[in-house]
Amino acid sequence: MFFDLPDETRALQESVRDFARSEVAPAAEHLDATKSFPYELVAKMGELGWMGIPFPEEVGGSGGNSLQYAVAVEELTRIDSSVAITLCAHTSLGTQPVYLFGSEDQKARLLPDLCAGRKLGAFGLTEPEAGSDAGNVKTRATLSDSTWTIDGAKQFITNAGTDISGHVAITAVTGTVTGSHPPRKEISNIIVENGTPGYEQGTPYRKMGWNASDTRPLTFTDCEVPEENLLGPRGQGFKQFLHILDIGRIGVAAMGVGLAQGALDEAVKYAQERQAFGQSISKFQAIQAKLADMATEIEAARLLTYKAAWEKDEGRNFTLTAAQAKLKTGRLAVRAAEEAVQIHGGYGYIEEYPVCRMYRDATILTIGEGTAEVQPRGIARALGA
Repeated sequence: MFFDLPDETRALQESVRDFARSEVAPAAEHLDATKSFPYELVAKMGELGWMGIPFPEEVGGSGGNSLQYAVAVEELTRIDSSVAITLCAHTSLGTQPVYLFGSEDQKARLLPDLCAGRKLGAFGLTEPEAGSDAGNVKTRATLSDSTWTIDGAKQFITNAGTDISGHVAITAVTGTVTGSHPPRKEISNIIVENGTPGYEQGTPYRKMGWNASDTRPLTFTDCEVPEENLLGPRGQGFKQFLHILDIGRIGVAAMGVGLAQGALDEAVKYAQERQAFGQSISKFQAIQAKLADMATEIEAARLLTYKAAWEKDEGRNFTLTAAQAKLKTGRLAVRAAEEAVQIHGGYGYIEEYPVCRMYRDATILTIGEGTAEVQPRGIARALGA
């Protein structure tokens, strides 16, 4: 294991940090208030190669690794979560399934635009009755004459409805597993490209946070796609998306670390500037205790997140560490944002201060990619309990 970032990773960290401060920070409040998708920022990140960090150069990626990806996500979230989740969901959920399970034709057709950020990818797993109970998929796909006909609905899907959205990979019931007792659903993943008749993106949700991120429901009504849009072998969908969610937890954990660090940054700055009783409030023991606790917890969470990314890069089993990191950082982000608001006092409740947006953005990190209530079950299972 390491205790310092490699030079190349450190250089990327500094580049993303500079970009976040100079390009994202000035736009973040306006994007949040107007609920506007950050098209210009996504285009710039694509040009810089950050929309395809962990993918090989031969498929159009930047040739980086999971640790570099986590570092980039962390630095973006330190300033704004909406921009970060756009990159995060696109990479972990939109592009990884194509790279890991796609056919050579699917990779050649989709990956160059995805890695360059010219197109955004999405993953459609969640349904009204299939969230934490991910296997309870109701969307169905029937194969006839080399064509899949899809009927169903998905909800809470990120990146599917923008002007640059390219495809969504959805989970669907494609049959019944023969010989299983009781009978078990055969679940497969299928690529549906934007513009396909019968595939509709609903109205964006009105959300508490992540306001500049695209999140909406999807519907499929007699939606027909070619048989070759099947992603990987038929019936492997459940196994595939469990692996994708493991990868996704590294990204979401990095978001948790980044948001907590951003909240700490703002809290320290405000505490140094705010005067009370003849001195800055940073001199008061109660405030110092809050800041010290936040800083210590963030460093521990950061190392846990980096460890998960490092294990993946080393080809090790990272399921347990990614789940632990996701659980730890989600809870930490909420607590750090709350403490930062408290340190700001009344100003923490005012939208002009970034901590107000951070407070609204934090809660979803305890829900997405496995809720804080369900995540311990997966951790216990990974421990053999």
